Amino acid sequence: MTFPGSGLVKGLAVTLLNFVGSYFDRHNRLITVEYPEQRIKLRDNYRNFPFLVYDAEPDSGIRCTACKICEKECPPQCIYIVMERDGKGAPLKRPAIFDIDVSVCMSCGICVEVCPFEAIKMDQVYELGHADRFLGLLKTKTDLLKSAEYHESIRPAEAREAREALAQAEAERRRKQQQAKPSPAEKGAPAAGTSPDRQPAPGPEPPPT
Repeated sequence: MTFPGSGLVKGLAVTLLNFVGSYFDRHNRLITVEYPEQRIKLRDNYRNFPFLVYDAEPDSGIRCTACKICEKECPPQCIYIVMERDGKGAPLKRPAIFDIDVSVCMSCGICVEVCPFEAIKMDQVYELGHADRFLGLLKTKTDLLKSAEYHESIRPAEAREAREALAQAEAERRRKQQQAKPSPAEKGAPAAGTSPDRQPAPGPEPPPT
């Protein structure tokens, strides 16, 4: 049974413990740090604005296929995507434009949940202030691209799960390709209705000229 005000008493006890303990254990019980020279490492589950993940090179290794699922599911509609196309107009399945307006973004993380390619993740960068309140807070694809190693450095468990999910998807894709390809025995099999030991009957001879 909890008594009214017990949570307040517990909170004050923690504050008092840190205050008194800071005189004896300054490294572990200091209430504040000398920011920005000193920074406290953020927890893995802290999230801020999204960023795009690439594996090898920023252009060729980008995971995003410009499917626009995140753009459609974004509650404040702060994501804008245009797919890149070649000279003939064929889609290249990568974004030519990927913009996020961080002044509108509510950091809900829905874009991360709906992405089927592990291409967009939540960042831990919170120092995004800018003198220009419009274009300064509009992050383009170049601003959003960060490597898979960076993702692993801020969220190692999530990055490991993303790698495993991508590996499973790639294995499933290759399995389906192998099933779609005819086996060597099927390639050499005769057509339906013909015998392997008999040649098809010759057609009628052409009339003499």
